[in-house]
This record gives sequence, C-alpha cells and structure tokens, in this order.
Amino acid sequence: METHGTIAPASLDEAEAAFDRVGPTAQVVVRETAKAMEFDREEYRDRVTGDVVETVRNALFAESLSVTVGTRAEFDDWRAAHEDYELVELGNPDVERVAWHAVPFAETVLATTFQHEEDAAVSTLRRNAFGRVYRDALLGEESEGGDDESAGADDDTATDAGGLGGDATGADR
Repeated sequence: METHGTIAPASLDEAEAAFDRVGPTAQVVVRETAKAMEFDREEYRDRVTGDVVETVRNALFAESLSVTVGTRAEFDDWRAAHEDYELVELGNPDVERVAWHAVPFAETVLATTFQHEEDAAVSTLRRNAFGRVYRDALLGEESEGGDDESAGADDDTATDAGGLGGDATGADR
C-alpha cells in the first residue's frame, strides 16, 4: 500500500482549516497564470473573478486529498476494520487495484478501481470525493450528480481498464 497527498481531515474543522489554507495559494496561482497569459489590468479585472479563484481553490484542495492505493485484498481488510463507513465505490468491483479516500467526519469512504492508470484513478477519486462529500460540507452546496465540475471532475469513473481522461501529475506524489 502507498499513500498520496497530504490532506486527510479527521473532522469537519480540520477540513475547513485545510480548505482555508489553500485559498491564498489559489490566489497566487490565478495571478501568476494571468501574468503568464499577459493579461493587462483591465483584462485581469474583467476575467479573474471570485468564481475563478474559488474554482482553483476547490481543485487545489481536491488534488491534495490523501489517497491510499493498494490491492483489493488490502482495501477489503481496511473495510473490515471500518464497517461503519458508507462505501461509495466507482468502477468495476472485479478489478485488482483500488484507490480510496476515507472521510471520517462523514463516515464515508470513496473508492475507485483501476488496472493500470493509477494517477488518473487517484485524480478522479479526489474530484469525486470533493464533489460528493467536501463541496456540501465546506461550501454548503449540494453536489449535482456527485461530481465537481469546478474542480474538473468527470463522472465517467469506470477505472477498470485505466480508461480515465485527465492528468493527475500533482507534486504530492
């Protein structure tokens, strides 16, 4: 088993604190991206809205969530030790590899299966965890369809053959 990511909040207060910590980083990322795109002051004011910064903050938080990766047997052992957690499983249950993220304050574990594309599976799991659990808990917004469009989530999460799109090459690995 291995773990990727740094945010593993045990409580809603810890999740809120971690979410708050990524806010200033989101502002810097947006500002530096706009600078690289050569926005002048007027274009920056017109295009860089609070929604843009919030979208980046959501994505930074989601992509920093701690995810455990292991075999189906290792996941089943974890589940046996955490029977009270509600399971949200994405993908094919017959695939050997599993990535999972536990949300203790919601007594929920989200898991996705994959065969080869570990980075894509981890990223998809993170976006789904944000969209299905953290969005409502942190922002008070009901998720629609369980995904988070503002964090780039797809709800096409069948990871049994590594058929995920997207890139999950975050620096937390």
